Amino acid sequence: MTAEYQVHGTVAVITLNNPPVNGLGLATRTAAVKGIQQALADDAVKAIVITGAGKAFSGGADIKEFNSPKALTEPSLHTLIATAESSTKPVVAAIHTVCMGGGLELSLGCHYRVAMPGAQIALPEVKLGLLPGAGGTQRLPRVLGLEMALNMIVSGTPVLSDKLAGTALFDQVFAADADLVSSAVAFAEKIADARPLPKVRDRKVDYPNHEAFLQFSRNTVKAMSGPFPAPLECVETVAASVTMKFEDGMKFERERFLHLIQTTESKALRHAFFAERVASKVPDVPADTPTRAIKQAAVIGAGTMGGGIAMNFLNAGIPVVMLETKQEALDKGLATIRKNYENTMKKGKLTQEKFDQRMALVSGTLAYEDIGQADIVVEAVFEDMGVKETVFRKLDEVMKPGAILASNTSTLDLNQIAGFTKRPQDVIGTHFFSPANVMKLLEIVRGAQTGKDVLATALALSKKLKKTGVVSGVCDGFIGNRMIEQYSRQAGFLLEEGALPEQVDKAVEKFGFAMGPFRMGDLAGNDIGWAIRKRRYVEKPEISYSRTADLLCEMGRFGQKTGAGWYDYKAGDRKAYSNEQVNAMIVQHSADIGVARRKISDQEIVERLVYSMVNEAAHILEEGIALRASDIDMVYLTGYGFPLFRGGPMFYADTVGLPNVLAAINKYALGHQGGAWKPAPLLVKLAEEGKGFNS
Repeated sequence: MTAEYQVHGTVAVITLNNPPVNGLGLATRTAAVKGIQQALADDAVKAIVITGAGKAFSGGADIKEFNSPKALTEPSLHTLIATAESSTKPVVAAIHTVCMGGGLELSLGCHYRVAMPGAQIALPEVKLGLLPGAGGTQRLPRVLGLEMALNMIVSGTPVLSDKLAGTALFDQVFAADADLVSSAVAFAEKIADARPLPKVRDRKVDYPNHEAFLQFSRNTVKAMSGPFPAPLECVETVAASVTMKFEDGMKFERERFLHLIQTTESKALRHAFFAERVASKVPDVPADTPTRAIKQAAVIGAGTMGGGIAMNFLNAGIPVVMLETKQEALDKGLATIRKNYENTMKKGKLTQEKFDQRMALVSGTLAYEDIGQADIVVEAVFEDMGVKETVFRKLDEVMKPGAILASNTSTLDLNQIAGFTKRPQDVIGTHFFSPANVMKLLEIVRGAQTGKDVLATALALSKKLKKTGVVSGVCDGFIGNRMIEQYSRQAGFLLEEGALPEQVDKAVEKFGFAMGPFRMGDLAGNDIGWAIRKRRYVEKPEISYSRTADLLCEMGRFGQKTGAGWYDYKAGDRKAYSNEQVNAMIVQHSADIGVARRKISDQEIVERLVYSMVNEAAHILEEGIALRASDIDMVYLTGYGFPLFRGGPMFYADTVGLPNVLAAINKYALGHQGGAWKPAPLLVKLAEEGKGFNS
């Protein structure tokens, strides 16, 4: 059932019923139009109420129909809105909880709107690189005024119905304890005979000196929207509500909507939207898989990462015990958490009450026995297998049966770690990204014996912690770090061949990355990469690396924490300053290994760095380490600063065209790099078939 039809006295009530948010898919639109027509044909019906079942009036377009012919099949959303607007009997939208996108546009096509307080009202299409395409840019300014409507449409941010009471958007906002349907029916009975029927389209947008305001808005939005075209297009279409007749404004809105839907930026945002939702779906772990209760957590290690992980639990209202080996380290970790929250309070983003609540949930200990009753324990100790073994053998001894034993390892073999316990089914990888209390990504590593209920619990926990959980199989580096290793290798080879850190970083940042590889290395700590390379030199001697980064570490230049890495840093200043000694070391190293330096273009830098990741990702997909190409994109969009407007490395490769990616890889394979390039069989196969990773 997609819309229910009932008659209450002289009022027909049409209830949209398409869980979870009453998306306006084809079946729902069809049923709603049929309901209006049925009400018009019934002489006993004097007015019509449209509302939504469950927890929404309507969240807008049905996302399952995005990019499908159904979205344009009649009755379209435009047709449904026109049917409501042209009704000869008054149509009342009874709004509650969520009224967004097409749902708000439908309500604006109704003659009257009543609402419950606390309902979230929004036109969020800009977040998908689009603009409201069913009259939102023309009708909302007519009820809210130019300025408020423009702010809502350009930002896409929800506003509570209470805050919009008193505007022409709502004819009435009921009391919080009112029954929406009976109140809306009573309202409909009261206005049933009122004529003419009010239409939003007939209202005028009155804004003195609108030209100056619109020009100011264009300048402001252009400066803030970066590579995304949608925000500025929103300004232009809202401007049409003032400068054009309604019908002309509607045509202009449609034209700009159809333009935006074809842009790469919108396709990238829509890809990310769907990728985030599908990432939590694991084929052999059904949605109804039982999960374990997480009411108490423990974290091993109170350093930067351990403290950040603890804050995630505290933010979600889950008590945490932090364990350290020394009191000094424990005190420092707890003090850092307190300081972080105090800084958030100073910025006005945290109340004193919330601060007190969160600090009351955290405690510390030096004894493993004190954490035994935790439902989950996350290990965040040094990235060394010997250290991990000591921790997990101890956890196996003290943790209660059914506790989840999680490792924050970023590269090590989770199956080996699970083997240190007698309960490998309870062991899982939860790889948080630094700073753990800020970064959205949680790479969830599924071991060979990880229980399905443990995986389901980790995925549910990621949502509770407001993280994007992406499942990875076990391999060296998992999804993210395995790919970034190839990126880093290419960055090193580029230095040997003729580039300098500043040129490489600037080229990548111009492409859209938040930070280039060398600035990123300085931030993370160059000694961490050095330790991983030393391990790999022993374990995988067949893989070649540039030794430039090792030489840098031998100079003691570990990055921002030492004030010196690839760049120099000043106290209290995170700006990277070029260092002549480092650049001279790079040039000398090229001479020492017999490589003649050459001029390298920014295009080559970007292609080599990005395509090296894409090629490795094709191996990851082929091996089943990642479930789908879009999961890899989510890892890079939420954990590694890959530019959102490019949709992630796999989406970007599809945009460029896999034959072009393969041709570039084959070209670069001919240069110096010690056989670093070997095209992945999956990449070759898809390129030959004319397909993409997301086909």
